[in-house]
Amino acid sequence: MKTKMMSKILTLTLGLVSLSLSTTTIWAGPVIKIDGSSTVYPITEAMAEEFQKSKGGAVKVTVGISGTGGGFKKFCRGETDISDASRPILKKEMEDCYLQGIKYIELPIAYDALTVMVNPQNSWVTSMTMAELKRIWAPESQGQVLKWNQVRPEWPTEPLKLYGPGSDSGTFDYFTEAAVGKAKASRGDYTASEDDNVLVQGIANDKGALGYFGFAYYIENKDKLKAVAIDGGKGPVLPSPQTVENGAYQPLSRPIFIYVSTQAINKPEVKEFVEFYLKNAPTLVPQVKYVPLPPAAYAADLGRFQNKKVGTAFSGVEAVGLKVEEILKREPKL
Repeated sequence: MKTKMMSKILTLTLGLVSLSLSTTTIWAGPVIKIDGSSTVYPITEAMAEEFQKSKGGAVKVTVGISGTGGGFKKFCRGETDISDASRPILKKEMEDCYLQGIKYIELPIAYDALTVMVNPQNSWVTSMTMAELKRIWAPESQGQVLKWNQVRPEWPTEPLKLYGPGSDSGTFDYFTEAAVGKAKASRGDYTASEDDNVLVQGIANDKGALGYFGFAYYIENKDKLKAVAIDGGKGPVLPSPQTVENGAYQPLSRPIFIYVSTQAINKPEVKEFVEFYLKNAPTLVPQVKYVPLPPAAYAADLGRFQNKKVGTAFSGVEAVGLKVEEILKREPKL
């Protein structure tokens, strides 16, 4: 009896495996491959879902998360059609793309407010200066600045536990440039992850925690986190769509991007998806808690894309404090 039962279970299991394999290999339609920034992911994922609906399932759009740096590695190897990026492409990545014959169109698609957070049980911090952020995150603070009172004497001797993106993240690059003065210059003794949800859980479960990541993930988890107002020189300002739009939340406001391979836009589905992305961004970007660009910026993006203006407006270096209008006035170069 047991033998018969085991035989039936094995047959059923093999049948399910076979069905699963046939299901995963049956797709033969066009696929658009996207990877990169976890910050940009919610926007691109929303666009992918709506585009696939509009096509009645005739096109598949896959969206991965490997960080801005990880995404550019795949993009410059020709493995993806589009790369999500929370900072501009850097010189080394430009060189890698050049060596592989990959040309690209750089498209700003939204604003983000890079948000600094503490645990809700933290009763002593409501605001911080950029100098205090540097004091915390500078490389020379590793193993040295370990308690809150070392940042500001009136704060308690509570242990300071840090959480932030890993070194493949564009958010890491931008924050270190803005706070420390040099991209990638950071202490290493902190909990790092490319997955923002890991950082959310770390901060939410640690009274002495401080961390940073994109605004949308903060909004999604604001019941578990407490945002810190940042003083960039004109008094403390909390991140919000309004303070990003009016320029008050500086220097931690930043544009975020997609990069499109010129080889990929020879595929009609990729060209159609990018045009769909730019035309629907004013509606979908706010729905996923980011700040949309002005209408003129999306129109300029669309012109840049349709005219195949390749290259970057940043010459391979990070730029802190630039408005999108200033970026779009620059001529892209490879």
